[in-house]
Amino acid sequence: MKKIVETTDAPAAIGTYSQAVSSQGLTFVSGQIPLDPTSMELVAADFVPQAHQVFKNLSAVATAAGSSLEDCVKLTVYLVDLSDFQHLNTVMAQYISAPFPARAAVEVAALPKGALIEIDAILTA
Repeated sequence: MKKIVETTDAPAAIGTYSQAVSSQGLTFVSGQIPLDPTSMELVAADFVPQAHQVFKNLSAVATAAGSSLEDCVKLTVYLVDLSDFQHLNTVMAQYISAPFPARAAVEVAALPKGALIEIDAILTA
């Protein structure tokens, strides 16, 4: 059985998907880009503020699922420019403390709405 997770504290889905789905003790959070949940616009043109917004959006969805980013077991990070990797580490450490989740970071050609970063997550319930 699956439970759909929704919150107005994170951007609404802009396609045929849910913000998150919980099933069998895990919550699968769809990729979050740096959209302001109210305006549905990118928060900034620069990487660091975009990364902060992505973690805020992930946190809002985690909270709606009855969890937190501290319950994260896996992150997948999509970067338009892999040279932002160190900035990613700096921002991530402000939202998730050790022991850190498993993580993959890959460079992609483009992301929705011209975002520089997107992250999806798997959380324990």
